[in-house]
Amino acid sequence: MKVLFVNGSSHIEGTTMQAINEMIKIFDEENIETDVVQLGKNPIADCLQCGACSKTGKCIIDDGVNEFLDKAVEADGFVFATPTYYAHPSGRILSFLNRVFYSNGEARNAFRFKVGAAVAVCRRGGASATLDVINKYFGISQMPIAGSTYWNMAHGLVAEDAQDDKEGMQTMRNLARNMTWMMRCFEAGKKNGIPYPATESDAVTNFVR
Repeated sequence: MKVLFVNGSSHIEGTTMQAINEMIKIFDEENIETDVVQLGKNPIADCLQCGACSKTGKCIIDDGVNEFLDKAVEADGFVFATPTYYAHPSGRILSFLNRVFYSNGEARNAFRFKVGAAVAVCRRGGASATLDVINKYFGISQMPIAGSTYWNMAHGLVAEDAQDDKEGMQTMRNLARNMTWMMRCFEAGKKNGIPYPATESDAVTNFVR
């Protein structure tokens, strides 16, 4: 099994990465493979709504989105982690996710019925609103959402602060354990012949004419 992380911070070893690392400790103990995609400081373009991906199955912008989707097909779970900016995820992770989920398409279908978890890191507040934004990507993509023993957040201004948030680190560890359990349950269902739910997709209602 494999979990694919996205670190939406420009500081690749900052507080957000400390939360990710705490989860990785548990996944390592459970023999779950992990891979971290670092968005870093490179610019991430937002979706242009050009529609090219609906024809080609790929985004026309070459800045890591297509490579991520290739990895996503093989993953069993996803963690999208971000710092909190004005009670919101970072702009780079939103631009990245807008294009990832839009260009995913029916043919690739990398996310459906796979576990998703959002993680938000903040100095003090705004993290619950940040989580709400990222969770919406899961909700529209038929992805079961993993929770923990508190909201999936950790606190700290700089990386060194993260370990002082004992409950935040505990929350990350429990989140990883919950994800592991969920992924194993889904795998057991596959092995025992339990089919995925049938999905209807014919109705697309536009209220503005």
